[in-house]
Amino acid sequence: MTVAEGDITKSQVGAIVNAANTTLLGGGGVDGAIHRAAGPELKEECRTIGGCPTGEARITKGYRLPAKWVIHTVGPVWSGGGRGEDGLLASCYRNSLALGREHGVSTIAFPSISTGAYRFPMDRAARIAVETVAGFLAGAPEIEQVIFVCFGEAAANAYRAALEGITPG
Repeated sequence: MTVAEGDITKSQVGAIVNAANTTLLGGGGVDGAIHRAAGPELKEECRTIGGCPTGEARITKGYRLPAKWVIHTVGPVWSGGGRGEDGLLASCYRNSLALGREHGVSTIAFPSISTGAYRFPMDRAARIAVETVAGFLAGAPEIEQVIFVCFGEAAANAYRAALEGITPG
């Protein structure tokens, strides 16, 4: 697992993960950037899927992106932590990785899911992301690399700190 600061739409990986909304039809933030970079074909394919519930994931082609696949996952909206937000966020990462594995992806780039408009606290989200991915990778040697592509230095620092907290097993 590594951390990079930058634009996830430029990631040269097998799959990028989209922090989507439940319609999968595009929105703001990383979702809108991915839809713009992939081109209108992405929205057309997403229309055929019928949406995605919070915590789950769906996969589409990458179209004009350097990544072959886009894995769309819907993170929870932060409501103070008492509505299962932590578990739902962890499910986003697990379900995205499982879909990637099913499609033969060996490299995956994740954004910081739910920390933008959905207001999930950054440090908490980073810890959940890193711990969940580390746990999944322990049983998935076919996934060779996971990159947390962060928008901004504060997010990148939160993910770096979370990675430092993981002890090799």
